[in-house]
Amino acid sequence: MTLLELIKHRKSIRGFTNRPVEREKIMMCLEAARLAPSACNSQPWKFIVVDDKKLKNKLCKAALSGIYSMNSFCKTAPVIVAAISEKSKFLARIGGMFRGTKYYLIDIGVTCEHFVLEAEELGLGTCWIGWFNEEAVKSILNVPKNKKIDILIALGYPDWEKGPSEHSREPLDKIASFNSY
Repeated sequence: MTLLELIKHRKSIRGFTNRPVEREKIMMCLEAARLAPSACNSQPWKFIVVDDKKLKNKLCKAALSGIYSMNSFCKTAPVIVAAISEKSKFLARIGGMFRGTKYYLIDIGVTCEHFVLEAEELGLGTCWIGWFNEEAVKSILNVPKNKKIDILIALGYPDWEKGPSEHSREPLDKIASFNSY
């Protein structure tokens, strides 16, 4: 499969089987994430993989209830991955201040996209989660209070009976132009 075919095939999965995800496959996803580019090669990320069923259930119950319950489908995923922002290198932070750009967020996006594309190639499904109780996740995973958990990734084997969510995309002529706006 070409990269473009892989990208076209990838969808956010909101239903997972209870089949455990092999550690070897998780490590391959983490390796793809590790190789992602970042501003000034800061690599401002750390991943916590939660694949212990009891801990994962405790995490999901705390992180995805109440006002966050719209993402409770993640409870069916056998693995939850927390992407934590680490400090960028000095030059990336200074450049970001001048540009008004939080480069570490771009870096987190790129590394997480590497992770989910590798998962897709391995036959796994993923869903990015940005709406969750961050303080609960920090408490359960012993993440220092001064750190930021930007993304959770639900990971597992897709339950195709529930089907992936379908999203239409804008045509190229609406999102791109050459030589001027």
